[in-house]
Amino acid sequence: MNTVLLGNFKSVDQFDGRNGAVKNQFIIQTDKGLVFQSYNTVIAAKIEGKRYLDTKNWDYSTTTGKYRNQFLNETKKETEKKIKSGEYIMTDLN
Repeated sequence: MNTVLLGNFKSVDQFDGRNGAVKNQFIIQTDKGLVFQSYNTVIAAKIEGKRYLDTKNWDYSTTTGKYRNQFLNETKKETEKKIKSGEYIMTDLN
């Protein structure tokens, strides 16, 4: 995890999906914001008012995408539009 960008670890919880806790999907709270991790890979982050996506893994799989969408509270099309416009910052989060 890129601690320079994402901050120092505070706590971790299993992702709370629409039907309860989801295995292998996590929300990590840092001193700078929230991070979504799927298995051992950081996918997205909400840090100090900005949104970041991992360049290589933001769209890793259908399942990861499902929970990424819930984390960002939007559809994949909306995410792609924000990537294209530069609203989302693409970087190495891992």
